[in-house]
Amino acid sequence: MKIAILGAGAMGSAIGAVLNKAGHDVTLIDVWKEAVEAVNRDGLKIQSKTGEIAAHKVRAVPSPAQVGGTVDLLLVFVKCYHTPEAVKSALPLLGPNSTVLSLQNGWGNGPRIAEIVGRERVVLGVCYHSATVLGPGHVLHAGQGKTYIGEMDGTPTPRVQKIAEAFKAAGLDIEASTQVLKEIWSKLALNVATLPTSSTIRLTAEKLPNTPEMQSLMRALLLEVVSVAQLQGITLDFTERWSAITGLLGKLAPNTKGSMLQDVENRRRTEIDVMCGAIVEAGQRLGFATPYNNAMLWLVKALEANYPKGD
Repeated sequence: MKIAILGAGAMGSAIGAVLNKAGHDVTLIDVWKEAVEAVNRDGLKIQSKTGEIAAHKVRAVPSPAQVGGTVDLLLVFVKCYHTPEAVKSALPLLGPNSTVLSLQNGWGNGPRIAEIVGRERVVLGVCYHSATVLGPGHVLHAGQGKTYIGEMDGTPTPRVQKIAEAFKAAGLDIEASTQVLKEIWSKLALNVATLPTSSTIRLTAEKLPNTPEMQSLMRALLLEVVSVAQLQGITLDFTERWSAITGLLGKLAPNTKGSMLQDVENRRRTEIDVMCGAIVEAGQRLGFATPYNNAMLWLVKALEANYPKGD
């Protein structure tokens, strides 16, 4: 497959390297000039959790205009607030049979992409991999988990199966799902309960369940997610999600930093709008109060607004 990856950050690079190694024609697209130059000069360096580094010969470009021709698959990994502009810039890459797959965090990116490219082009998914940018063109791929993809309406289609088969042949653990919205909201529940809580008090993820006070806050946040999901016909179970979240946290290595804590520490804008913000928006639309998600949204926004200027 000819694949363009929009956003060559941690996850885009990690997944791109795997697909490239399997023989797919992969091009990374990113506005980070130093990363593009490093990948083209030295290869895309992917470091395993054991410290082993492999350099992959992957092409990287600063804009979609330099990819050349149309692609079979446009894989979207940019941050939520860059999604509309980035996808609009990539429209020339889409031919009659091109598919756009979003594996981004949170909820809201899929509908925004559909407004730009047409709902008929969009496939949604969720990815349980763990990756961190260590430097330009250098990514730590610390954990490989499951990936779920599916049509927005849950219909099983040949194109979803084809993408799943290609990813699976590359060594990725992937499932074509007819309940992809449930899978996305299941991860959204994990993110809402762990990322803003960790980032607001600078607590690494594995330490979150260590106090009854933090457990109470996480449970309150999770209950709001489950409630607004159920009001939309998405069947999440509170007990199952809480068990899964605490089980995952219990397996993490010491000093594990989630993506939002990394953003806060690096004074970057977070993706709180498609996490707690998505729960608040759904609650307002459905007439269901979400005070805990509201509070976390306000706290993270306040953190962003008060980042120190300069060094």
